[in-house]
Amino acid sequence: MSTIKIANAQFWVHDQDAALDFYTKKLGWEVRADVTMEAWSFRWLCVAPPGGDGPALVLMPVPGPPMLDGASSSQLSDLVAKGAGGTLFLETDDCKAAYDELSARGVEFNDPPTVQPYGIDTSFRDPSGNNIRLTQVMEFDPERG
Repeated sequence: MSTIKIANAQFWVHDQDAALDFYTKKLGWEVRADVTMEAWSFRWLCVAPPGGDGPALVLMPVPGPPMLDGASSSQLSDLVAKGAGGTLFLETDDCKAAYDELSARGVEFNDPPTVQPYGIDTSFRDPSGNNIRLTQVMEFDPERG
């Protein structure tokens, strides 16, 4: 069987430049691709944590016509702002240290690092409203938390 792997995942964003600023300056990620195809009025923008070769996050603008009519585009934009566009799950070896570092860079968290049965966990949103969870995974213990 041939090898198949996840190359990228995607978030809808309201503004690619604002998203790029958030992911590179506040999260400290690197740009993996930033290619504009003028003929298509399309920008392929991918970011990822530095130094890895794993999947990147594509910062895709909420589509308008001809892909979506104006009303549908507006509805999708509203849903993304409410956090209904999906969740990105990040893992760290030290949730409290990552929380402190990202807070100092201006990331606004929804909650402090909290002990859970699966580890230590916190969450925040990007400028478009996309959910991001940051977890220090530990051996599952239903008594913890």
